[in-house]
Amino acid sequence: MRRHLPFVAASLLTVACPALAADELPARKPGLWDMKMVFEGRNLPPQAMQHCTDAATDKQMTANFGNVTHEACTKRDMQKAGDTITVDSVCKFGGMTITSHAVVTGSFDSAYTVKVTSKRDGGPAMPPGVTGGAGGETSMMIEAKWLGPCTGDQKPGDMIAPGGMKMNIRDMPTMPGAAAPPR
Repeated sequence: MRRHLPFVAASLLTVACPALAADELPARKPGLWDMKMVFEGRNLPPQAMQHCTDAATDKQMTANFGNVTHEACTKRDMQKAGDTITVDSVCKFGGMTITSHAVVTGSFDSAYTVKVTSKRDGGPAMPPGVTGGAGGETSMMIEAKWLGPCTGDQKPGDMIAPGGMKMNIRDMPTMPGAAAPPR
């Protein structure tokens, strides 16, 4: 599991956060971000990783795992008030419909929190304890904090899992079965 953590985390974000799209969120400050995902009511431990980003890889990350849903959503309502962004959406993927409510607070320059509740209807059965599993309801929180510049052995796009396993989003396909994006 740990060796696949960055891909798993990104995939979980795609399923749990269809409400969030690249054109709706501010860019994160370039540098090293510490990110922790906590799933409420699930038999999953918190998932933590660090992400070294610059403007291009931040945009690619959001596009790869957020904009996949742009055409799939029949509802996408976003409201912004101060440092809070609220997004409600209904998106369809194959035989499954995901209804989500996301609240993003904080600053994309220093620290932000994303709280997402979603309900999955239809689609293949998922084992209990997995996001969208029994009952199809998921509550998760993402806490992100800017740590400073990326370290000398990191390049933009690197996602670093606990234990030091590193994967670069530029090496990840944009969709299942697709070729990796060019560098």
